[in-house]
Amino acid sequence: MRIKSVNARWVRIPIEKSRQHVSDFGRLQTFDAAIIRIETEDGVVGWGEGKNAAGSAGQYAALVHLINEEYAPVLIGRDASDITPIWESLYCGSRCESAAARGHVMPELSRRGLTVAAISAIDIALWDIRGKALGAPVWSLLGGRSAERLPAYASGGWADADGIGDQLKSYIDSGGFGAVKMRVGSMDGAPYVSAERVQAAREAIGPAIDLMVDAHGTYTVAEAKRFASMVADCDLAWFEEPITGDDRFGVSEFRAATHIPVALGESECTRFDFRDLIVSRGVDILQPDPAFCGGITEAMRIATLASAFNLRLAPHLWAGAPAFFAGLHVVAAAPSGFIVEFSLGANPMIHDLSREKVVVKDGTIAVPDRPGLGLEIDEDVVSRFTVC
Repeated sequence: MRIKSVNARWVRIPIEKSRQHVSDFGRLQTFDAAIIRIETEDGVVGWGEGKNAAGSAGQYAALVHLINEEYAPVLIGRDASDITPIWESLYCGSRCESAAARGHVMPELSRRGLTVAAISAIDIALWDIRGKALGAPVWSLLGGRSAERLPAYASGGWADADGIGDQLKSYIDSGGFGAVKMRVGSMDGAPYVSAERVQAAREAIGPAIDLMVDAHGTYTVAEAKRFASMVADCDLAWFEEPITGDDRFGVSEFRAATHIPVALGESECTRFDFRDLIVSRGVDILQPDPAFCGGITEAMRIATLASAFNLRLAPHLWAGAPAFFAGLHVVAAAPSGFIVEFSLGANPMIHDLSREKVVVKDGTIAVPDRPGLGLEIDEDVVSRFTVC
């Protein structure tokens, strides 16, 4: 189980023009990610994914360089089954031996951002290897799964007030979804424009479908409060990223001012950031992204925090196939996990990279039961769309 090779690539898959959408990120024309392949001396291959951009598009040359030039050399020869020690050693860097001896973290100064994104990619791949080596799905190594199928929500919703109802109803019809999420915030300009879109959406889909909104952190606290008051009668299941996560006090102020559950976390790294969100009373639903928060290892630690504080876990899974499949295993294994995000915008990084198509049936997605992540990567697609 010694690691023989580590190779990360910046993969950029174009999105056909007819399926592109426009949001506060602009027009999304490609889906980008750092895709990593780790192989052991025994010939077992694990796949992982790292992200440094919340939207689907982004620049990944620096992240790929970090993995290949700085982390790969220290991974070669290590036992791939030492997942937690590897996580901690990469996080603590040159002080990893002292940290291990003393039983507490001594992280490097650059302990967020690209560093944790790189660790995330490596960690997901190592869990994939561990499962394949043992002939077991990752969820079984995490303690078992709560169900064979998980409820999913349709994630999209960019249309204007005249079209949002039909757009969301098309999502519901496509997979029998019982929950849908739409985008709001700066893409609409004034809060009342977003409110009109939400009101139109609720009227169109009726009261039985859960409706969530996502502002991508683009409101100020005052704007978020104004918007929340205007949609107070729309029975929102959650308000995702109402304001920037950098404003911890503002997040807590907003949550205290509204009855709408607050969902946060797609741009947060490690259990330490989520601990701070929790103790500041700023969040109801935690949304770690496995490709950015620290991988499967850290996502499970975050899930434990959620459970300890009687909160819920709904990972951010607007991602490629390795991160999406990692999220399925985390939600299945974590007592606090309750729903899966499924992008209804164009997502070739899932559907083209995975040889087996991900199918939603009656609003649910099957938990993979094959060894590792249960994912078979199309390596031809990886090669064809590699930037560097």
